[in-house]
Parts: sequence; structure tokens; C-alpha cells
Amino acid sequence: MISGILEFLRTYKNYDPAAKSLWEIALLYPGPKAVALHRIAHELYGVKLFFLARLVAEISRWLTGIEIHPGATLGKRLVIDHGFGVVIGETAVIGDDCIIFHGVTLGGLKFDPVKRHPTVGNKVLIGTGAKILGPITIGDGALVGANAVVIREVPAGATVVGPVATLK
Repeated sequence: MISGILEFLRTYKNYDPAAKSLWEIALLYPGPKAVALHRIAHELYGVKLFFLARLVAEISRWLTGIEIHPGATLGKRLVIDHGFGVVIGETAVIGDDCIIFHGVTLGGLKFDPVKRHPTVGNKVLIGTGAKILGPITIGDGALVGANAVVIREVPAGATVVGPVATLK
């Protein structure tokens, strides 16, 4: 367990040149706090302690400004950079070694009790403010640009950008 925590914190340290120490990351960065608390909430959710799972998730949101439903599945070494305003829905699945910037939504397009949130592959970067909606797949190694609104599948290795601002 300790080795997993250290690996997770080192991932942030390697990613962020502004990070001065693992202690700084563990105690002061919102992303690692949100992911760590989510892992607790997800375990509770998995054993059907739904109220406790939601309570832990809510405490995490209060502390970090990051909202991750306890049912969401997060891969290893997920980096949520800055994080404020990130929303990850119940049936979302995120692969290993992904980076998510602030203001990102992995949301649904309907309220039916089925798979309704995105599946994000490994080594995907999702830029600031991107909205990925519906039960779509973002392939391994894809890049989603800042403020992109994605409602269709994205192949592995692809880059998607937009919407484009228009002058009126």
C-alpha cells in the first residue's frame, strides 16, 4: 500500500515542475486528495455502502472542488491538475496514466440507469474545460483539447479540438 501511495505521489512530482516535495503534493494539492478519497468511496460503493460512499465523495468535493461519483472507476497514476470544477460521472471509466485539467466534465447525456458516461483509455490527456459526454470511448493516447465538446468516439492516438470561437 505504501509503495502504491509513493508511486502515485511521484507521478505528480515527475509531472509538475512546480512541486517541491512529496509532502507538498500529499498535503496541499487538491488532485491527489480527490483521487485518494475517491478510492475509499469507490471501495465503500463496491460493497454497497452507498450512503457512506457518497458521504466520503461529498467531503472530497468540499475539500477539493473536484466531484467524482463513487461509482466511477479510476486507473492508476491519474493526475488531476489544478482540478477545480472537474466532474466525473458514476459510470465513467478512466484508464492508467491519464492527465485531466481543471473544469473537465465526463458526463452523461441521459438519466437512464445504464452505462451513460465516457470510457477514457490509457495515457489520455484531457485539456482544461473539455466536456466529454455520453457512453463513448476515448482511445489510448488521445489528446482532447481545451474546451472541446466531445460526443463521438475518439480513436487511439487522435487529437480532437474545438469548439472554434466565431466572430459575430
